[in-house]
Amino acid sequence: MIAILGGLGAAVFWAIATLASSRAGRRIGPSSTLAWVMVVGLLLGLPAALVASPGPVIDDRSIGWLALAGFANAIGLLLVYRGLRIGKVGIVAALASTQGAIAAVLAVVAGETLAPGAAILLAVVATGVAIVAGGADGTAAGHDPAAERRAVIYGIAGAACFGLGLFALARASIALSPWWAVLPARIVGTGIVTVPLALAGRLRLTRAALPLVVVGGLGELVGSISFGFGARDGIAVAAVLASQFAAIAAIGAFFLFHERVTVRQRLGVAVVAVGVAVLTALQA
Repeated sequence: MIAILGGLGAAVFWAIATLASSRAGRRIGPSSTLAWVMVVGLLLGLPAALVASPGPVIDDRSIGWLALAGFANAIGLLLVYRGLRIGKVGIVAALASTQGAIAAVLAVVAGETLAPGAAILLAVVATGVAIVAGGADGTAAGHDPAAERRAVIYGIAGAACFGLGLFALARASIALSPWWAVLPARIVGTGIVTVPLALAGRLRLTRAALPLVVVGGLGELVGSISFGFGARDGIAVAAVLASQFAAIAAIGAFFLFHERVTVRQRLGVAVVAVGVAVLTALQA
């Protein structure tokens, strides 16, 4: 039950973060958006970790998982933010949501058991990704098929990084408290994105983007902590359930931003969502 609740909580907060960051990225660019999201997460996450779980014991293996989780998550966010800037939230988020399937596969390779038939469902999810990727409509007014193709590539690449990062975050959360396991991504993001942008004078922030990056940073942080607690009970279950953030984000984008996608892409998103949902049910 903890894995289900943790994964569901992650899905909700990551969806909120995705929606906020997609709008911020169009105002100040993906790099500045990531920079501020990482800073917000670090400023909020470090005091929370010190209060909730002071004095963690970190061994060599934990350091490795923390470093991998930090770099993979930061790079994945940058890729997805670039995709969200030029593509539709529902499409990019659906592609990024396959992170759960990737993390589940890695968990199985590491020795965790998947329910019978799970391999077939993972193939279904992959099929849904292919449908989304090939479903662009180049005839719509004002539509840029080249930009959408780039957004698809960013979404797929981001999913690969996220999947690896989720698995590493889960292993770090098992060894340490999730409160500490989520901090490396914020530290890495601040170090390799925020600081260089600030030194180069290219770190942007507008009044309109400020609340968006705060919501994005808070959502990413709380979602990651929720996933960390869920993963301690079951990595595969928490990972595939957390991936439902895409469906929530797509619904939010439809109502908030009036985003519309092609029939074929809607089919692909539905296939991904159903595949992930059934896989979650089997694993639970």
